[in-house]
Amino acid sequence: MAEAVANVARRVNALVEEGSDTLDLSNCKLISFPDGVFRVLKSVADNIRIISLAENEMKSISSKFFLNFPQLRELDLRGNIITKLPDAVLEAEHLTSINLAYNSFSIFPDKLTEIATLERINLEANSITEIPVEKLANMPAMKWLNVKSNPLDSNTQSALQSLNNVETES
Repeated sequence: MAEAVANVARRVNALVEEGSDTLDLSNCKLISFPDGVFRVLKSVADNIRIISLAENEMKSISSKFFLNFPQLRELDLRGNIITKLPDAVLEAEHLTSINLAYNSFSIFPDKLTEIATLERINLEANSITEIPVEKLANMPAMKWLNVKSNPLDSNTQSALQSLNNVETES
């Protein structure tokens, strides 16, 4: 545990010192986003565009997370045990890519369809049976959707084939 905390501290301090736009806390054994990190990053949060929290043990992501990174463009949450996203995901109004592969979603995170800038959604290997195809079709920037290895019902699979302008992997 102490080693994991030290690893997070090193990575956060390096980001602050370098003025990087990328926060990589992947493989840090996190069960949630540490509150202390919000305080340390307060002065640089507006500059952070890319965050990876991949391959952790997170069950959820808080509303506070989305409220604290207003310029977030890419979010990688793959390989956690997240089941849903908070409504505050809508605060990520510049988000272009979200990776939610290998999590525990059983329901498609509908709020994602309300983010006008979103181009890429990866939901591979979850437990989703239905996709809001009509809402996805109305997303202005949407280009790519990966829903491979989900137990999609046959109606959803057929509907996905009709998506124009969106490359789908199912």
